[in-house]
Amino acid sequence: MASGVAVADDCMDKFQALKLGHEFRYVLYKMSDDKTCIVVDEAVKEATLEDFIAKLPENKPRFAVFDFEYEAEGATRNKILFINWAPDAASVRDKMVHASSKDSFRKKLQGVAVEIQATDLSEIDRTTVLDKVKAP
Repeated sequence: MASGVAVADDCMDKFQALKLGHEFRYVLYKMSDDKTCIVVDEAVKEATLEDFIAKLPENKPRFAVFDFEYEAEGATRNKILFINWAPDAASVRDKMVHASSKDSFRKKLQGVAVEIQATDLSEIDRTTVLDKVKAP
């Protein structure tokens, strides 16, 4: 990775379980305390988008994958979202390490349909997410 940050094996295991087995609604990832590795913060089986949003820290960056379910053309659809949460209140150092790790981590997550960059909760509310998911 460009930042020298590794990705823990568990990160990919949880992503595959979400993508292939729909075992989780979302997986939240964080930087390890020593900032050398991306690790699983939590993997949640049942949750709404609003539950997920409530789990985002107001001053720490996070990566997440979310199995987003929505209605379109009379049918239920699912798309996997990659969410890059980098709140304005996070420290400059945390945001720099997070940003420099994003691209290479994201490339490992094959099967993500929509990528969302958010610095504020309004950028990941249901209406905004639906607009991005339904965009051509």
